[in-house]
Amino acid sequence: MKVDPKKELDSYRVTRGAWRDLVVPPMRYLMIDGHGDPNTAAYADALAVLYPVAYATKFASKQQLGRDYVVPPLEALWWAEDMSAFTTRRDKSAWHWTAMILVPDWVPADLVDAARERAAAKVPAELLERLRLETLDEGRCLQRLHVGSYDDEGPLLAELHDVEVPARGLSLTGRHHEIYLSDARRVEPSRLRTILRQPVC
Repeated sequence: MKVDPKKELDSYRVTRGAWRDLVVPPMRYLMIDGHGDPNTAAYADALAVLYPVAYATKFASKQQLGRDYVVPPLEALWWAEDMSAFTTRRDKSAWHWTAMILVPDWVPADLVDAARERAAAKVPAELLERLRLETLDEGRCLQRLHVGSYDDEGPLLAELHDVEVPARGLSLTGRHHEIYLSDARRVEPSRLRTILRQPVC
C-alpha cells in the first residue's frame, strides 16, 4: 500500500479561517538554501535538484524496503533581516529561503545518499553539493490555510505577527514555513492552497 504523508501526518492538517495551535515533531527534509525572489532561476534550480533526489529516494524505498509512498509536497522556510519584507513591503529581493521536501522517517540516510548518486546524472554537481538531509525541529507552531495567490499572503502574515501571536502571549521563533498543497504550474493563483506555519514559544 502506498502511504501519503500529507494524509497520514497530523502536521499537514489545517483549516481555513482559524490559526491552529499544534506541536510539530522533528522531521527530516531534503533541503537546499538560496536567496532572493522565488520567481528567478536560482529558485527553479533548487527545485531541479530537490525533485530528482526526492523521487529517487521514493523509488529506492519501494524497491529496497518494500515501502512505497507519495512524494510529499514542496515546502520552504522564509526569512529576512526585516520581517516587514514579508508582511507589508513584500520585498522579495530581501528574502532568504530553504526549499525542502519531507523524507519519511523509515528511510535511512544511506538510502538517501544512494539516491543522490543516482540523481547525479540529471543534476549539475554544484547544485547537488548544496543539497543536504537535515532534521527540522519546530516544536510549538501556529498554522493556517491560505487560499489564493502567494502575493496575497501579506495581510494574513501581518495578522499573525501583530495580532494573533501577541494576543496568545507568545513570541515568534524559528522561520516562517510554507507548505504548498497545490501545484502552481496547474492551479490558477486564486485557487492555490498553502499552509502558513510559524514556530512560536
